[in-house]
Amino acid sequence: MISAKTFIHLSFLTLFTLSVKAQEGPGKITGRVGDENKKPLESVTVTLLKAGDSSTVRATVSDPSGRFAFTGIPAGKYRTTASRVGMRTVWSPLLEITAIHPSIDLQTIVLQTISHNLQEVSVIGKKPFIEQKTDRMVINVDASPSNAGSTALDVLEKSPGVTLDKDDNISLKGKQGVTIMIDDKPTYMSADQLTNYLKSLPAATIDQIEIMTNPSAKYDAAGNSGIINIKTKKNKLKGFNGSVTLTHTQGIYPKPSGSLNLNYRTGKFNFFLHGSYSHWEGFQTLDIGRTYLDPGPAKVVNSIFSQVTQMRFTNPEMNLKLGMDYYPDNKTTLGFVLSGFQNKETDRNNSTIFLKDPQYNIDSIVYSPSMQKNSWKNGAINVNFHRQLDSSGSELSADLDYVRYSSGNDQYFDNKTYNPDWTLRDENILTGNLPSTINIYTFKSDYTRPFTKTSKLEAGLKSSYVNTDNMANYYNLINGVSEVDTTKTNHFLYRENINAAYVNLNQQYGKWGVQAGLRLENTNYSGHQLGNDVSVIKNDSSFTRSYFSLFPTLYLSYQANAKNQFVLNYGRRIDRPAYQDLNPFLFFLDQYTYQAGNPYLQPQFSDNIELSHTYDGFLTTTLNYSYTKNFFSETFEQSGHATIVRNGNIGKRQNAGMAVSVQRPLAKWWTAIFYANVNYNQFNGVLYGESININATTLSLNLNNQFSFPKGWSGELSGFYRTKGVEGQTVIDPLGQGTVAISKKLLKDKASLKLAVRDFLYTNKVRGYINFQETEATFRNIRDSRQLSITFSYRFGKPLKAASRNKTEGAIDEENRVKSGGNNN
Repeated sequence: MISAKTFIHLSFLTLFTLSVKAQEGPGKITGRVGDENKKPLESVTVTLLKAGDSSTVRATVSDPSGRFAFTGIPAGKYRTTASRVGMRTVWSPLLEITAIHPSIDLQTIVLQTISHNLQEVSVIGKKPFIEQKTDRMVINVDASPSNAGSTALDVLEKSPGVTLDKDDNISLKGKQGVTIMIDDKPTYMSADQLTNYLKSLPAATIDQIEIMTNPSAKYDAAGNSGIINIKTKKNKLKGFNGSVTLTHTQGIYPKPSGSLNLNYRTGKFNFFLHGSYSHWEGFQTLDIGRTYLDPGPAKVVNSIFSQVTQMRFTNPEMNLKLGMDYYPDNKTTLGFVLSGFQNKETDRNNSTIFLKDPQYNIDSIVYSPSMQKNSWKNGAINVNFHRQLDSSGSELSADLDYVRYSSGNDQYFDNKTYNPDWTLRDENILTGNLPSTINIYTFKSDYTRPFTKTSKLEAGLKSSYVNTDNMANYYNLINGVSEVDTTKTNHFLYRENINAAYVNLNQQYGKWGVQAGLRLENTNYSGHQLGNDVSVIKNDSSFTRSYFSLFPTLYLSYQANAKNQFVLNYGRRIDRPAYQDLNPFLFFLDQYTYQAGNPYLQPQFSDNIELSHTYDGFLTTTLNYSYTKNFFSETFEQSGHATIVRNGNIGKRQNAGMAVSVQRPLAKWWTAIFYANVNYNQFNGVLYGESININATTLSLNLNNQFSFPKGWSGELSGFYRTKGVEGQTVIDPLGQGTVAISKKLLKDKASLKLAVRDFLYTNKVRGYINFQETEATFRNIRDSRQLSITFSYRFGKPLKAASRNKTEGAIDEENRVKSGGNNN
């Protein structure tokens, strides 16, 4: 295993060798065109297209040095094409011009000679793995060969600034409370459901991942540490085209998957369909040790608890998305999207628990085989509208969504208690049926009005309504007869309505850029825990709350010169408790572990400030600080030998950090991407009558080396390492992972074959400890993380060249329209 010290030395050696790259001035899209030998090409036609419908904005030709430039471009999303008779046409990646990020400098575009000219050949320009923009970091998933055969959660885990805790909950720059969006839309899932969905979502279905640590007022205020937006693939090239991807991943157990994308665009219509299937099998080994202490400062050991749980899961999932866009004229788009998925997971677990006295003599043994069959279904419909109001770029858009989730969870627990000599002392069998439904209705509308080439107003409204119905039916199996367990059975209803309005103003003053925004949100929610048999004193309980909150945002950018740009931003965020976390009832995990909700859980509010500096377009340094009040996190309470896990408001959290991001070619065939983040977390408060004062400094390192070789070969060597970290009561020990991959283009670049090995040193093992009340606990979690994947992808069809139109703005910006969900744990 590569030591942490060696990894750090290698990382900083790579960082030290990075050199300087020039950056063009603001307000332009510039670039250079060359041939296979990088010699300048004159008179190459370079066309600027709207990304939405590939309509022409303007065109130019390269000068004798191969350079070209587009100036005075309105804010929006674009692509460029470079073409010349006898040479292959090259398309750029997606380009986005904003008031605070108005300048883009493309790398050299290389045109290759066509050996035959019977038909036009289109080659999509390769995107970098990471794009650092003013307000976000963009991960281009397909640009990394090691993402072949992986899942969405695998891609997130190796993304700069992203970390996972012992339960695979996601943190960003050392802070939990990340809002995960799918195609710009919230998922409305619990942490467990979201984790399991991301584990089963193939990376081949993802186009980009956007990481925003301080989003603008246009986005929902939820997520105190920021937003991660997962953008699925959707293609709008004219004609009929598509792609198919087949993957087999092998760890200890197999994990095959496949996906199909189809698109047909003709005239005023665009039709698209995406489907995927995955069948994941895996395991986890969870070791837990608890030492129970007598009350008092002496820390006298009372008893000792040790548990080993072997978990084996099978998780097949199908996803389907289809839709249509209709363009009645050059300024209007109407569309709809239907989507859904089905997931059926089977978990088989065996848990062995030893209870011992202070001298480690065994008092009793508990053996608990269990099985859970989870089903999760989702259906969603989206209707959308987009209208360009005038030639200045004013736009109006609207989205109406309905989403429904339905789930079932059938449980079987057999708890056998043995004497130290393994003679049976007692046995109880518990079964459970936990159905749940979630209905979500949302409407939002956004308006954009440019005042001048350097100023713009954005405003919008949003309203959402969510209702959930959650049942937990538990039965004790006694002499073969099921009897209702009223101490565990419960029925919980939850309703939530959030109404929001926002305004954003962007203005450029020479070298200075300003974006100021304000979002107002009104939150209304109620929960009703229905009572049980009065003989066991389980009465009705309910809660209701309504409140208004303001969320200001401010961005200041300064372009000091061609090589130095500074950005200062501030934002206020909120994290609301998930509805499951408000349900006050106990949920059975095993005989000594329960999960419970907390109806008194309050939302947490964070104030975040960041200062970033970008040097020469390749080196970005960021300083950040955040203060969170009413901070809530997973807490642990002891009740006898049982542990109750619930979310609770601990108090306040302060987080400060510095991040360095570098992306630089070291040679013609080698590009290095380095990311380092050091953050300091401090937690202060009172929990269960005990004072909490915990702090820790954590260093996270990501190193990604991309290699490009002749004849269509490419490779990757990457890894991440994280030192000890803390989140609330939990401390996680250092961990890391290494990945190696190789890729080969086939069939005239229409196909590719990728081979990847993730966690090849098998170091991604989560260990840590938790000390609470009179309990000291340790844990270790080993997963099926060392995996070999082979992926074959093939693109088919013949895209048609887009017709030229004399207009300055496109009619569409609708790549992100689908609700997605997840499966129960």
